[in-house]
Amino acid sequence: MAEAKAQKPKYFADQFDDEEVLFVFRHHPVVMRKGLVFGSIGLLLGVIPVAIMPTLGFGWLFGGLGAGVVLMLLIMLPFWVAWYFSVFIVTDQRFIQITQKGFFHKSVVDITLSQIQMVNYEIAGVQETLLGFGTIMIQTYVGDLVIKEVHHPAKIQKKLAEILREQGIVQQSKPFATTTDTEQV
Repeated sequence: MAEAKAQKPKYFADQFDDEEVLFVFRHHPVVMRKGLVFGSIGLLLGVIPVAIMPTLGFGWLFGGLGAGVVLMLLIMLPFWVAWYFSVFIVTDQRFIQITQKGFFHKSVVDITLSQIQMVNYEIAGVQETLLGFGTIMIQTYVGDLVIKEVHHPAKIQKKLAEILREQGIVQQSKPFATTTDTEQV
């Protein structure tokens, strides 16, 4: 009688069978601010007819307000989809960046953990400091991966460094070449 192997649950479509998800993070919700601004304008458009002609009454006000809320949600939906489905996954083997751009455009960057040389972060400016977001910079052998508008970048950088250390990946630092030549001409 063959025993059935208990399979680990897969957290994302491209996950390997022997791969374990260690850490998942995403952008700060501030990335949806443009959608919020445009959505607020949509909400305002719903009540403009009553503002122009107050004699229309409360029925028009509530109807316009309801239409404005629906318009606001429709305007904000693509921004929310882009935020919610853009995710960064760290497994015991690799770092995966899944970026959703609108409804029909998805981009995936896959880097093995052994390719990562250094992980840094930056918090620049008043808005980033007050709202608690910043930029993570991952230096690899093939170039830099810059992830902007990340929630709590210091905590994420520390967690990534811990994962790299647990996986046995340490930063390789090469000392500067020094001359020990004491010959005089």
